[in-house]
Amino acid sequence: MSPPDSDRLAAIRNALAHWYSLHARALPWRMPPGSAERADPYRVWLSEVMLQQTTVPHATPYFHAFTTRWPTVGALAAAPDEAVMGAWAGLGYYARARNLLACARAVARDHGGVFPDSEDGLRALPGLGAYTAAAVAAIAFGRRAVVVDGNVERVMARLFTVETPLPKARPELRVLADALTPEPKDFDPGDWAQALMDLGSRICRPRSPLCGECPLAGDCQARASGTPEAWPKKLAKVSKPRREGVVWVLVDGAGRVGLVKRPDKGLLGGMLGLPTSGWDAGEGEGPPVVADWRDVGTVRHVFTHFELELTVMRAEGEAADLIWREVAEARQALPTVFRKALDRGVAE
Repeated sequence: MSPPDSDRLAAIRNALAHWYSLHARALPWRMPPGSAERADPYRVWLSEVMLQQTTVPHATPYFHAFTTRWPTVGALAAAPDEAVMGAWAGLGYYARARNLLACARAVARDHGGVFPDSEDGLRALPGLGAYTAAAVAAIAFGRRAVVVDGNVERVMARLFTVETPLPKARPELRVLADALTPEPKDFDPGDWAQALMDLGSRICRPRSPLCGECPLAGDCQARASGTPEAWPKKLAKVSKPRREGVVWVLVDGAGRVGLVKRPDKGLLGGMLGLPTSGWDAGEGEGPPVVADWRDVGTVRHVFTHFELELTVMRAEGEAADLIWREVAEARQALPTVFRKALDRGVAE
């Protein structure tokens, strides 16, 4: 791959800088473009972790709830695991919530409650991958960093019509993003990173890109081809495997529901859940107690690597080894798949 022409790179940078100065999104974790004040590293880090697998509209209420309840990294570090896991419910990918706590506690314990101000220092924190470390370094500390998420990959693939399919193309796309990333003296690193993110999420969309509104349309090889949606190239999708299991909704005489704490490692690790069996390694093979169980329907949920269908069984009874919660309290604490099952189990 030959390096992009320097004049073309300069034209792209200038066009994107001008567009971002006019069209930057106002988000609760951001500073306005050109601001002399840097964004709070805690808020940048928290937002980036939340946004890794969801959208800005979905993540924003969670961000407000977290920063109201735990306004500093020290406050989050001191929070009970169960409280944070419950507050995370609905954002999915619960390993991120465990990593969130591990990172907050490392910052509080090892760094006096202050985030390291370099990309390498941030990478050394537990649960902080290359993308998040680069984003925090650029946005919160003004460091030149190559910030590449799915939106940036799509922009690079279309600007330069990269024919290698994802995920194999990622090293090539990173090289292009590095070549395009300006020096801090020419463009604030945080503004640059967020400009590319905004362009990818709002204009250079996966489907129906808004090429007529794109500040880089004149420099985009994919647009010139007439079929911009053909990039980035992707390998054919493989159907997700399907699993089946049973979820047990046990309600006592006071109307409370019996829960379990899942093992710290594995899927939904450390979360409260309903007893289940038959669908995952380590799950039980039968109901948590002998009772008059009855089938009240099924729920379906899609995880990253498989689809799950759970038969919901309900009974009235008690069991000393379960964790008992009011239904409303349980609903707040449970991850989405178990919340679906609970709603089905108590719908009668």
